[in-house]
Amino acid sequence: MSDPRIIDLRSDTVTVPSDEMRQAMASAPVGDDVFGEDPTIRRLEAMAAERTGKEAALFVASGTMSNLVAVLSHCGRGDEAIVGSESHILHYEVAGAAGVAGVQLREVQNDERGRIDPVAIESVIRGENVHTPTTSLLCIENTHNRCSGAAIPADDIAALSDVAHRHGVRVHIDGARIFNAAVALDTTVAALSAPVDSIGFCLSKGLGAPVGSVLCGSGDFIARARKMRKMVGGGMRQGGIIAAAGVYALEHMVDRLADDHANAKLLARGLAELPMVELDPESIDTNIVIFGVRGDWLGLARAMKHAGVLSTITAPTRLRMVTHYGIERSDIEEALERVRHAASVLA
Repeated sequence: MSDPRIIDLRSDTVTVPSDEMRQAMASAPVGDDVFGEDPTIRRLEAMAAERTGKEAALFVASGTMSNLVAVLSHCGRGDEAIVGSESHILHYEVAGAAGVAGVQLREVQNDERGRIDPVAIESVIRGENVHTPTTSLLCIENTHNRCSGAAIPADDIAALSDVAHRHGVRVHIDGARIFNAAVALDTTVAALSAPVDSIGFCLSKGLGAPVGSVLCGSGDFIARARKMRKMVGGGMRQGGIIAAAGVYALEHMVDRLADDHANAKLLARGLAELPMVELDPESIDTNIVIFGVRGDWLGLARAMKHAGVLSTITAPTRLRMVTHYGIERSDIEEALERVRHAASVLA
């Protein structure tokens, strides 16, 4: 290939702020947020609460912190939280629910589209028994990272929430990419999160900010979450410098997510034409493309990297590629040309 550019499709976390976002950060008014005096953080939190349809919001450092603070705020030590078998909380958060919150996780099966059967939820909710932990929380992920970025519809969320709430179990959405879900489903984040008790979303993925997430819920929940954030070291001082990137992202970066989705579908269609790739392009809802590889999958990943196309390995024989801000249609076309060449050389 004559083009020396690296096309980085490892994750939508590799974006860098635009010049306009950097300017917003540089000029942001700031104050001590632990004292509640940072006007930019307060503005971001108000915007986030409005977008999610919740009473209040809390700016935190990351999606992992958002989920941990939610677990700490909803559950007591020794309680149990239900999570999907493919959930980020289970696989990628260093067992924080157990190690920090003292909360046991109980798995229910995600299908290949990231969905959970409400009947399965009802079957694992604990009744009152001296021998068992209290089931306090159900966590839903939307979009679903390990299930090719599948967008979970509002009806599914409502059905799961109805089961949980009938048994006194609260519901949290790990909505790291919830704006991707809303765009893909042609709805609003508020509609998707209406049935649940809390939701967190990331600013540092498709929205293109360098850092940060926001946790949203009722006023009482956020008051407790603010204390839990402080306990895990998340209290920030003049954090408006980074919150300004989140304000800019909510104002300017949401609608463009549709471009990422279109690029992901283009990528999936091109990959599916390769004999060694196992992929249904119609399964791609948003910006994550996960595909199986027949034969030398590790060799293909290495050959792609050598050709300047970066991906991640999610499991033996499975690779992941993610479209994001900074990747244009022309980059996807170039990436596909390089992958085809790498596959032909490998063959």
